[in-house]
Amino acid sequence: MSDFLKDIIKTTGNEYAALASDGIEGADVNSFIDTGSYIFNALLSGSIYGGLPNNKITAIAGESATGKTFFVMGIVKSFLEANPEAGCLYFESESAITKQMVIDRGIDPARMVIIPVTTVQEFRTQAIKVLDKVLAEKEDNRRPMMMCLDSLGMLSTTKEVEDTSDGKETRDMTRAQVLKAAFRVLTLKLGRAGIPMVVTNHTYDSMGSMFPTKEMGGGSGLKYAASSIIFLSKRKEKVGTDVVGNIVHCKNHKSRLTIENKMVDVKLSYETGLDKYYGLLELAIKYEIFKQVSTRIELPDGTTQFGKTINNNPEKYFTEDVMKQIDEAAEKEYKYGKLH
Repeated sequence: MSDFLKDIIKTTGNEYAALASDGIEGADVNSFIDTGSYIFNALLSGSIYGGLPNNKITAIAGESATGKTFFVMGIVKSFLEANPEAGCLYFESESAITKQMVIDRGIDPARMVIIPVTTVQEFRTQAIKVLDKVLAEKEDNRRPMMMCLDSLGMLSTTKEVEDTSDGKETRDMTRAQVLKAAFRVLTLKLGRAGIPMVVTNHTYDSMGSMFPTKEMGGGSGLKYAASSIIFLSKRKEKVGTDVVGNIVHCKNHKSRLTIENKMVDVKLSYETGLDKYYGLLELAIKYEIFKQVSTRIELPDGTTQFGKTINNNPEKYFTEDVMKQIDEAAEKEYKYGKLH
């Protein structure tokens, strides 16, 4: 059978066609990018040691000030730390990123290129030029790279810019089609080049039903192209009357790797950034790795502690053995089961 199918592959003339048993170029996920949060990694990949897929488009959408840019910068930091020879292309449409912000997030500014873009066409053309250059190089000579677009919602179109210059106030009704065409081309090229892309976008309330639902702007282009779409919302984290950060609710709106509509909470501190361990305690209790005993938590060694004590000193209580059990629990909780 395999010889017959190999002959079929030759007949197609498609250099990227292959037997599934040999691996699928541009589609198979070989590695992940740590997001800086164990529970967020699990939501995206089904493992607390996973994260964003290395050759797919991931969309992070939410209302203003939900931490979208902060999340993306954290992912960039993790990617560059894991790949000392890597670089990041950051397409920026909000004029919000500064050199000091990059430094404050722990990112080497010499390894991050900020590319201001105004229109969808500018972003598409420049991104494709870079991808074509990467694909033209021999695979052994390619350096690791990631791309970010922050944000899709602020991109206009060439027609909108021209109409504004001419004093017209008409809306460009072709924007959704232009976006869809851009992502149709980008998705396959990113997969072949092994380059991840993170896209931030805005959400709005859809009022067409009895209960308003959150929708992502920009038409269906990104919805179809993205491997994962995460919706963010938040509530303030307080100590006394002082606001010290946010608890960000992350909903898996769409995923090709993990179960959709699952939710996790991550903690975003104004002082220390993303809390790596936040959210693991609840997962450990659900799968009885830790046990809830009245107002305290019983640990595997039989001792009890308050949940706040565990969260304040996670390295002490989330031991290597506990983390192994939590990773197994994360797979059960977030990953699709195998069909029998």
